[in-house]
Amino acid sequence: MSPKITGELLRQLRQAMKNCKFFSEPIQAYIIPSGDAHQSEYIALCDCRREFICGFNGSAGTAIVTEQHAAMWTDGRYFLQASQQMDNNWTLMKMGLKETPSQEDWLISILPENSKVGVDPWIIAADQWKNMSRALTSAGHSLVAVQENLIDAVWMDRPERPSTQLRTLGLEYTGISWQDKITALRGKMTKRKVTWFVATALDEIAWLFNLRGADIEYNPVFFAYAIVGMNTIRLFVDLKRLSAAPLREHLQLDSPSKPELSIRTFPYESVYTELQAICAALSPKDKVWICDKASCALTQVIPKGNRSAIPYTPLCLAKAVKNANEIQGMKVAHIKDAVALCELFAWLEKEIPKGAVTEISAADKAEDLRSQQKDFVGLSFPTISSVGPNGAIIHYRPLPETNRTLSVNEVYLIDSGAQYVDGTTDVTRTMHFGTPSAFEKECFTYVLKGHIAVSAAVFPNGTKGHLLDSFARAALWESGLDYLHGTGHGVGCFLNVHEGPCGISYKTFADEPLEAGMIVSDEPGYYEDGCFGIRIENVVLVVPSETKYNYRNRGSLTFEPLTLVPIQVKMMSTELLTQKERDWVNEYNRKCREVIGAEMQRQGRKEALDWLIRETQPIV
Repeated sequence: MSPKITGELLRQLRQAMKNCKFFSEPIQAYIIPSGDAHQSEYIALCDCRREFICGFNGSAGTAIVTEQHAAMWTDGRYFLQASQQMDNNWTLMKMGLKETPSQEDWLISILPENSKVGVDPWIIAADQWKNMSRALTSAGHSLVAVQENLIDAVWMDRPERPSTQLRTLGLEYTGISWQDKITALRGKMTKRKVTWFVATALDEIAWLFNLRGADIEYNPVFFAYAIVGMNTIRLFVDLKRLSAAPLREHLQLDSPSKPELSIRTFPYESVYTELQAICAALSPKDKVWICDKASCALTQVIPKGNRSAIPYTPLCLAKAVKNANEIQGMKVAHIKDAVALCELFAWLEKEIPKGAVTEISAADKAEDLRSQQKDFVGLSFPTISSVGPNGAIIHYRPLPETNRTLSVNEVYLIDSGAQYVDGTTDVTRTMHFGTPSAFEKECFTYVLKGHIAVSAAVFPNGTKGHLLDSFARAALWESGLDYLHGTGHGVGCFLNVHEGPCGISYKTFADEPLEAGMIVSDEPGYYEDGCFGIRIENVVLVVPSETKYNYRNRGSLTFEPLTLVPIQVKMMSTELLTQKERDWVNEYNRKCREVIGAEMQRQGRKEALDWLIRETQPIV
């Protein structure tokens, strides 16, 4: 992987930082966050500004350029990748390591007195602005909003903002009409004495209106804002997209059922002026709800006295708890997905010994097999198809220059997923198509023990996911091993593969308690740099659990796996498993055989069925 050559771009950016056409006084540092104006994790090509300036294309990272220095902060998933993609103009800041300074501390240590640090207020979240501004001010510097994005000023061939066709989702998929979702939202607003709600997260807007788009690769969302009042609904979107009759009918644009459910549509860009007009008419008692992760630009339009910033919006919370239709859709999507993956593994078993399968061709084959399944829309993230040492790069993505051939001598890790109209999948399996070494098997077994510990955990209602994170690590910790990523994330329903507000991670204590109907991933791993990577990931549904006792009437929860792809027994040191763990594996693989086997028979996929039956033999 050759790094991007950035000397000339940095020279142009530093020129722009001194150019009075953009601001009254030059700035001494410029921050380039990785998000877009909606704080999306995955972004459209036109918003990949941090990648453009430094070359690193992982999903998380912040670049900062000063007159003399350029540095980029990212987390443990990306240390290796970032060091390979950036040239020596850049310093990699490894977040989470003791010796790594925070962005604020680094700036304070290198900036001359009374410096101005610039950032585009549309792509920095309000809570990040607040923290950064406070730290810089206390050291005598100031954070300034630069209205025109300086990367855009030096990015000559920047792509257009996408505006793809919108898709309506019927009640059979969503379970609740958008009108009922608006009514429920207003119920929560009334309860908290809130008069306006500003929605900026793209997946929340798609969920609210039961619409999907394709503006961002892998994420079925579209660029929009929404402002909901007690009797008005404003939707800000490229108006050209609203011409199709079925769409107009779905949104009742020409014939609203009730005046308070009438949607007024505005151009996407006019959200700022509309919000200004709403705020100009607020009484001192009026409250406006906005997420504290919304852009600083929009947040600051709302007067402080009227602003009620919240870590998770009511839409985020409602979207996380799936209803019966959504759960059913997710189950169906995972069955189809498992058929495709079992077919892939049966094919790999046959083809790998011939020596012609590469990481890229295996990923392409997985996509091809998925695309044969009903209601397939696309992938839910770029496939991580990695063999041997590439498996140790946690968020590896095979490229022609790194592409390795699969062999019977190395561990193969594939983390992949798809978007179907009825649900979103995300699954990781680690396989060996020859004979794994004793150390590979030992590590795999510790990871498996952690996966089972989370999956089989029984915990009281009200438990936050981060409390379960150490369940996944205990077996690894006992042997002095660990992994540098969280254990699980929320999963959307034909929406983003990563969603809040729940998850299983030591990195956050701000997650919301798990409740029945939430869907999360369970994905511990272990990575031996330069040798192999191991991860076992299922998507699991939070369900009520029957327990012998019921302390203080709290009730208990556990997980039910939605992913039904066998876990390879060959990779296990079965003597390290307890009887309970062996029973879990046998029961899990039996369910895969029963449920997926029936679907394979229905689809007439005999070869994959033979593979499935062989792979799900019980551990004796």
